Amino acid sequence: MRSVACKGLDKPWSVITFGCWQIAPSGGWGDYCTPQEADASVKTALDGGITAFDTAEGYGEGESERRLGKALGSRKNDVLIISKIWPDAALTLAAYQERLEGTLRALARDTIDLYLVHWPGSYFNTPDKSKKLADIMLTLRDSGKAKTVGLSNFEAEDLSRLGGDLSQFVVNQIPYNLLEREYEDQALTLCQNAGVGIMVYSPSARGLLGGRTQADVPTRREYEVYQEPLFSHSQEVLKTVQEIAGEINEPPINVAVAWVLAQPNILTAAVGSRKPEQIQQFCRAGDLTLSPGHLSRLTAASDAFHTHKS
Repeated sequence: MRSVACKGLDKPWSVITFGCWQIAPSGGWGDYCTPQEADASVKTALDGGITAFDTAEGYGEGESERRLGKALGSRKNDVLIISKIWPDAALTLAAYQERLEGTLRALARDTIDLYLVHWPGSYFNTPDKSKKLADIMLTLRDSGKAKTVGLSNFEAEDLSRLGGDLSQFVVNQIPYNLLEREYEDQALTLCQNAGVGIMVYSPSARGLLGGRTQADVPTRREYEVYQEPLFSHSQEVLKTVQEIAGEINEPPINVAVAWVLAQPNILTAAVGSRKPEQIQQFCRAGDLTLSPGHLSRLTAASDAFHTHKS
């Protein structure tokens, strides 16, 4: 699988990152994954060439971190692990240190490769709060407990409030796919100018672009592209994805992910599943390069869909 370099990290980062939200019970994906399935999923991702794993203290109240650490076992220091702090922690160094220590205990690790702030929300809605956040996160990095630090779900106004401190963060993790391209605004320019790479999640629109059209779990029911009128309009994009998938003999999800990876400033795409057979399939997306013609057809279908979004 192709890999990329990320500033501050000394290990290769596979262009597909394994997303670990689904390997633990959660309000978004339900209580479907057993510990045995979680173990098998992580090991399948490793076997498929994935070298990076994305988790969070908010995924199953730490259960995702615990299952990931256990499944990786003796290989836990050979891969990149990304985790995230929920922003409800008091905005103090002590509180953030306590949360980070909890994550490290769950993972059975001494350090985290990349530690993200999970959401900005209203927690960092002033320049003063944003400055304090940056100072705390950079102190965690300088302590060595977190090798690098990053952001998650920070939009243009959130990024702007960080000012010159933005360049100290290595990634911004955002949702991005053929049906969700709102990131292509000032946020793109801000990140590129600051040398902040993009770590994408939901590259298949929570499975819709892989052909999972049933809103069978809360995270899909709550997603606007699974709701009318956007759901009906999304089917034209899905049709294009499926047509190209047939032409190149690849699963539709791989086509959707490969389009994401071909876009500017994208480092990696996080894809998750609790089913080994699905993981084996989407690992192939890490070596898939779409032709210019296929990319153009997908972008045109995406552009047409976005005319229906407010």
